[in-house]
Amino acid sequence: MHYWKHFKTITEHKLLVMRGCFRLGLYKQGLLHDMSKYSPSEFFVGAKYYQGVQSPNNAERLDIGYSSAWLHHKGRNKHHYEYWLDYSAHVGEGIIPVQMPDQYIAEMFVDRVAASKIYNKGHYTDDIPLKYYQQGKSYALMHTYTREKLELLLHMLADKGEAETFRYIKEELLKRE
Repeated sequence: MHYWKHFKTITEHKLLVMRGCFRLGLYKQGLLHDMSKYSPSEFFVGAKYYQGVQSPNNAERLDIGYSSAWLHHKGRNKHHYEYWLDYSAHVGEGIIPVQMPDQYIAEMFVDRVAASKIYNKGHYTDDIPLKYYQQGKSYALMHTYTREKLELLLHMLADKGEAETFRYIKEELLKRE
């Protein structure tokens, strides 16, 4: 078990997201971001499967076929698009993605940037969050609006950098709400 290493990793991640959210004026979201990672059902799994280079949830999936920590996490954190899945009101449509509010799209973007910085340590570049997203894009059950906004932000980050992307989020994306 890697209690201390896991604690340091999730705390470093949380602090990076908090700083990013504060830059955007999302103070409450910054403070509350990923608090569920400190709950026993997520923390102990994370410590058990800790590797330091990727989410421990991936290792748990490989070991038991699913991630109990992820199932707990995604249902409590609105910055994950998986939180925004619901049954359709129309018979036969099954589960459908729901449009995320812009404030949670912004937090999701900041979360992805922070995770990329944590797991890529000294090798982070602004195109890494986009490359990581593109690896799993085809599997993501995400509302069209949510997908378009997230992709816009990830491409902007890769092309124009963090300062310009954060400026756009704060002055344009979040001003529309």
